[in-house]
Amino acid sequence: MSWFTSAINSTLGKKVLMALTGLFLVTFLIVHLIGNLQLLAGDGGKAFNIYAKFMTTNPLIKTTSYLLYASFLAHIIWAILLTITNRNSRPVGYANANKSGSWSSRNMGILGTIIFIFLDNHMRNFWYEKHWGSINTVTNEGSVYKDLFAVVDFSFQNLLYVALYVVAMIGLMFHLYHGFKSAFQTLGLNHPKYNNLIQGLGYGIAIVIPALFAAIPVIMYLK
Repeated sequence: MSWFTSAINSTLGKKVLMALTGLFLVTFLIVHLIGNLQLLAGDGGKAFNIYAKFMTTNPLIKTTSYLLYASFLAHIIWAILLTITNRNSRPVGYANANKSGSWSSRNMGILGTIIFIFLDNHMRNFWYEKHWGSINTVTNEGSVYKDLFAVVDFSFQNLLYVALYVVAMIGLMFHLYHGFKSAFQTLGLNHPKYNNLIQGLGYGIAIVIPALFAAIPVIMYLK
C-alpha cells in the first residue's frame, strides 16, 4: 500500500482526488437543487417536506450521504494541502505566478472560504436542526413529517441570510467555472474534439445551478 499512499500524497494525487470529489459534489448540487426547487411549489411546503423525509430516511440515500460528507472533507483538506504546496513551491507567491490565469483560478482559495463559511452556517441552521432541533411536525395523507419548510421559510425572511446565500452562490459560480474544466483536465479527459463541449457544459453548470439556488431565497423573501 506504500505506492498508494505515495500516489495520494503527491501533488498529482491530490489534484486527482480534488477532481473526483469535485465532480461528485457537482452531482450532489444538481440533486439538491431539484429538491430545493420544491420550496417554490406553492403548496405550503408539502412537496418539500416529502422530499426532505425521503432524503433522510431512504437507506440508499443515507448511505450515499456519508460518502458525500467524506467528499466534502476530502475536497476541503486536499484544497488546503494543494494551496500550501503551491505557495511553498513558488517563492514569488501563487497569485503572482498565475496572473495569466483567470480571476477565478487565482482566487480559488478565497472562493472556497466563502463557500465554506456559508456551508457552516447552512449546516447549523438546517442539517443540525433537522436531526437534533425542535421542529414542529405536520401530517399529510396519514404520514407525519418534520416541517422543515417552516424552518427554511423563517430563515429566508432574514435579509442578511438571503444576502449571504446570494453572495455564496456567486462564489460557487466562479468556483464551478474554474473547477469543472480543471477536473476534466486533471483526469486527462480533455481532448480538442470535446473541449468546446466540456467548456460549454462547464459554463452552463457554473451559471444555471448557482442562479437557481440564489433565486429560491430571493423569491421566498419577496413573497
